[in-house]
Amino acid sequence: MPLRLRPNDPTFYDLFTESANHLVDGARILAELLGSTAGSGLSASHQIAKLMKEAEHAADETTHSIIRRVNSTFVTPFDREDIYRLASDLDDVMDFMEEAVDNVHLFNLTSLPAEVAEQIEVLQRMATLTAETMPRLRTMKDLAEYWIEINRLENTGDAVHRRIIAKMFSGEFDALTVMKVKTVVDLLEAAIDAFERVANTVEQIAVKES
Repeated sequence: MPLRLRPNDPTFYDLFTESANHLVDGARILAELLGSTAGSGLSASHQIAKLMKEAEHAADETTHSIIRRVNSTFVTPFDREDIYRLASDLDDVMDFMEEAVDNVHLFNLTSLPAEVAEQIEVLQRMATLTAETMPRLRTMKDLAEYWIEINRLENTGDAVHRRIIAKMFSGEFDALTVMKVKTVVDLLEAAIDAFERVANTVEQIAVKES
């Protein structure tokens, strides 16, 4: 096996960890939004949407920092293409979460199916696992448990999404409400799927570096 020299500069690992921590913040804000739809409607939705937009902007800045760093670094810790892909995958998660919150606010949704809490719990768990895993890219050790658990959570999210859609098309809700709620839960499902892409990218990196 040819010797591969890896730089000691921890910047990339720190930036990926920072990016994942933004997702932890985003998932927490999602949970706050769900709380605002209970009981008294969405009186706080504007402020929560503003907080999520700020979190999304902060995540974008971290993504841009990663891209600038890789473009100015001669020797990177792993393949440039994989760095770009991982940064993009992490950014996609935040974009989908921010869009879901924005749509709740724009549609003036005063309630969401109870099962949406399960989607958000999946996202919170995925975000926490991802934030805990990013520092381990530096050693490329003990990563398999991450993508295995993310895959399991993604399957859970799929099942929850199917239950919500079945409920929305049960005839209990008017067509406009169905359209609005489906838009939101589809975006949450897209965020869950994007987390799985993050895990797949981490697995690809680990295989290449092993």
